[in-house]
Amino acid sequence: MKQYYSSFLISSILLLLSQSANAQWIRVWQAGESTRYAVTDITSIPYTLSGSTVTIGDVEYSTAEIDSITMVNPVTITWDGTTATVDIPENVEGVTAEISGGDVVINNTNVSTEQEFILQGSSSSGSLTYNGSYKAKFHLNGVSLTSTTGAALDIQCGKRIDVFLIDGTTNSLTDAANGTHKAAFNCQGHMEIAGGGTLNIAGNTNHAMRSKEYLFLKKSTGTINVTAAVADGIHCGEWFQMNGGSINISGQGADGLQMETAEESDETQNGQFIMNGGSINVKMTVADTKGIRADSTVAEMYLNGGTIYVEVGSTASDAKGIACDGNMTISEDSETMTVTVDVNGEGYKDSAGDKVRSTGIKCEYMMTMNGGTVTSNANGTYARAVRAGSLTANGGTLTGTTNGEKSQGIKLDGASNYVNNGGTVSPTPTF
Repeated sequence: MKQYYSSFLISSILLLLSQSANAQWIRVWQAGESTRYAVTDITSIPYTLSGSTVTIGDVEYSTAEIDSITMVNPVTITWDGTTATVDIPENVEGVTAEISGGDVVINNTNVSTEQEFILQGSSSSGSLTYNGSYKAKFHLNGVSLTSTTGAALDIQCGKRIDVFLIDGTTNSLTDAANGTHKAAFNCQGHMEIAGGGTLNIAGNTNHAMRSKEYLFLKKSTGTINVTAAVADGIHCGEWFQMNGGSINISGQGADGLQMETAEESDETQNGQFIMNGGSINVKMTVADTKGIRADSTVAEMYLNGGTIYVEVGSTASDAKGIACDGNMTISEDSETMTVTVDVNGEGYKDSAGDKVRSTGIKCEYMMTMNGGTVTSNANGTYARAVRAGSLTANGGTLTGTTNGEKSQGIKLDGASNYVNNGGTVSPTPTF
């Protein structure tokens, strides 16, 4: 049976290659994940006499572990100044295009094939709106869009959307000002990002990037730069996970990176902010905002590896560098975890005489240190380094420096809420 399956698999591959002159890629699928190969790069597909392995590109696969091999015929959208062209291969079904100058609307009625799209070229008056009800993949191949009508890239699909930043490319998305759209780069589904390229986003109406459902950055992700946003730099629902890549956020009018919890969701990670690697850098200049925000009393923030730096600027009074409305756990499960927050925002006393403080790290409920290095520097007047409901230090180092006038180090709800099982905490928390 195994020999028959292997022979059938190889024959199928050769048949697909011979019949798919228009195909640009093949995908090898294993356990729900795929590896893409350019057809032009495949000159032969050697396999063992027993049929137990097959070599595609430079990778040797066990034929028993390959779920399927599919041919990919991507739709290519190219912008050139004020115009756009859409190349739809003849064997692609259900995809139609509407073009008005540089504005492109793609409608996809196919619900059985995961269509792929290549976005490339440049336009100072261009945009893409995608309407579909099935999973899709978008390859950003050096595309630069500045919309004059709304979002630069608006994906109206509630399914999983894969976004690939093609290695070596720089991609830019800028929306129109004073619109009603939700983000310069908007996705109505859940978005997974990979690829080593760079994506620059500026939001002139609302958020810069928005994923209505979860947002997942894979280990291969390159760099995402948010250079401006009227509202949040990055806004996502359900959950956020980052395994790699770099996120740099500045120029936002509200929170830097905000994760909401969906009230109705069957996602097991709903309400979780997970960082396993990569780096996040946020610069804040607006009062009463948060640099990184997990916005729900049931939120769980897990910082397992990577680097976070948040700068709370002097104009960002009553701001929070990292704010978790639920529980926060810092560990080093996957790699070293380093968190640094500089709080330069000035506090003050309100009309009732109560202190209003800018805070480096605020955890509404339980903060647990299992590892990692966390440093929060309270530099502004009345600034506070750390505020938590409770603190359990099992390992790692937590430091709250007090450099500003009347600044405060680490504040907890009560003495009984502090447990140190071997971590390094400085200064001793106050209650």
